[in-house]
Amino acid sequence: MKYHRRLVAIVLFAMLLLTFVFSLSAGQYDLGFLQVAAWCCHKLGLPVLQDVNVSAQQEAVLMFIRSPRTLVGFMVGAGLAASGTILQGIFSNPLADPGIIGVSSGATVGAVVAISLGVNAVNMFAMPAFAFVGAICAVFLTIGLATRNGRIPVLTLLLSGVVVGMLLGAITAALLVVMDEYKLQQYLFWTIGSLDYRRWEHVLMGIGPIAAGISIMLLMARHLNILALGEAEAKAVGMPVVKYRLILLLVSAMTTAASVCISGSIGFVGLIIPHMMRMLVGPNHKHLLPASIVAGGVFLLFCDSLGRVLIEKTEVNVGIMTAFLGTPYFLYLLRKNSSLEK
Repeated sequence: MKYHRRLVAIVLFAMLLLTFVFSLSAGQYDLGFLQVAAWCCHKLGLPVLQDVNVSAQQEAVLMFIRSPRTLVGFMVGAGLAASGTILQGIFSNPLADPGIIGVSSGATVGAVVAISLGVNAVNMFAMPAFAFVGAICAVFLTIGLATRNGRIPVLTLLLSGVVVGMLLGAITAALLVVMDEYKLQQYLFWTIGSLDYRRWEHVLMGIGPIAAGISIMLLMARHLNILALGEAEAKAVGMPVVKYRLILLLVSAMTTAASVCISGSIGFVGLIIPHMMRMLVGPNHKHLLPASIVAGGVFLLFCDSLGRVLIEKTEVNVGIMTAFLGTPYFLYLLRKNSSLEK
């Protein structure tokens, strides 16, 4: 098993390098794979591929358009996959994802409020800030509804997340009724999820909370292993279940909110990636979390890059691509779980 995990790690690292170069080369502006690889080697100071020329215009495209987009894509994919891994461990359910506790619904309400007020046209950081606040408020509301006598029952938390999601969906629908057509188009762009026009400002906006959230998750991997055994088993070894469950919920919510606020609502990454990695490296979160983080970034970068080259002279948003690729696997999960219940 040890050698198997090493093989998986090597494959994931190789896929990460390839998808980074693929993402930097994909798009309407023609850039060859070797040109991008040579540019990357030059920036890293590696003495290879030095004979491949990259023009000043091509370097500007790579530096100011595709590099921030690629980094944002990796951060968002890693953050969503890490959060999905945490939630699936807490709920002991492979169908759990970051939207299950109301994060996505809260972020959507925040974004719609920003669009309704028109503040997103004044400052590029306004809508991400509103989305982040909305997501965090939704999580606190979900946890508040689920808490009973100092305990957070898993089933109650799930039901609370559903109720809060329905409430926030109704609020979103009410706000959409009074919007004009131009603002509705902005909302549609948000709900689909996209990495268009991501800049270095977006990288700086997301890297702090996402990196902090992922770091805390990695440090708490051992605690998550114990929580995944069940509440009774965790209490038997002396773990304060409510405390650690609450910390992990808030950290995953913060990471998801930071990811969603700079990319829009992107589904399936936090659902299918942790489950796939669990089949490859096992349920131990010390190995599962790092594998999911890398695989989540690779998956989102691949979907975004494929959307840019799939149809000539146009682009398919990354949220659509993740849905196209994720839906068949989600149906497989449903079928597999239903067959196990029989």
